[in-house]
Amino acid sequence: MNLVIAGAFGNLGTEITKAAVMAGHKVLAADMNIKVIPGLDQGAYISRTIDVTKPETLAGLCDGADMLITTVGLTTGSNVVTHYDIDLKGNMNLLEEAKRAGVKKFVYTSVIKADSDPSIPMLDAKAAFEKALKASGLDYLIVRPSGYFYDIAKVFAPMVEKGTVLLLQGVTSRANVIATEDLAKFIIGYSGAWNTTVEIGGSEVYTYEEIAEMFFSAAGKQCKIRYAPAVLFDLLALIAKLQRNGKYAPIRFGKWTLSNNMEATVKYGSSSFKQYIQTLYERKDL
Repeated sequence: MNLVIAGAFGNLGTEITKAAVMAGHKVLAADMNIKVIPGLDQGAYISRTIDVTKPETLAGLCDGADMLITTVGLTTGSNVVTHYDIDLKGNMNLLEEAKRAGVKKFVYTSVIKADSDPSIPMLDAKAAFEKALKASGLDYLIVRPSGYFYDIAKVFAPMVEKGTVLLLQGVTSRANVIATEDLAKFIIGYSGAWNTTVEIGGSEVYTYEEIAEMFFSAAGKQCKIRYAPAVLFDLLALIAKLQRNGKYAPIRFGKWTLSNNMEATVKYGSSSFKQYIQTLYERKDL
């Protein structure tokens, strides 16, 4: 099968590219920044530089392709672009190019509960694209992961380093985040019905308190958790909005994740989140 993978050199995109090549597919790996994928022969796939905000860079991208898989989304704070620029308009540009080229199948990696709160920029942008994809006429698969191992590490590890983890007061939420390599295997090996949405996470379910405890244990430190009222997150978001420093959307999304149950219905993969945390500290990757 001829696959186009947009966002092919991000954390998830890299694993999808590897899984696709290993499965014997012909792969066009497209992203704004081209990188070397460790353990994968560069001759095993074709690379192409694109900017999803500029449709002219996508011209011919999908010619001859059977399927387009996109992991494209704004993953950090930015005062230059927004989630509406990347998650919505960027993916719309990819969708239009796929339709022009006659691509039959389109896979979109969204986020769990994307349509649950339109006041959160990331969720609203992703939900808007999901709606457009469903109306496109293409066979689609929308994958809504509960979160990724590395994302949780990126949030918790710096707090553990400082000695205290900050959680939301009065809320006990659960999450089953998934390893990117497991999600990649699910997507590339998908054999279920099309025109469907799958909310998916890993096989282990933990509360955020339990996650904090695992990080502190792996770091060899005493577990210290401080609980902050929701109004503190609202204040930080307001300050970020007034300063236009690009942190408004991430703060809003962070509060939302701490406030909601992030346990996906589909539990998939063999990777252990607990072991992942332990390994990070053993390798001193943090």
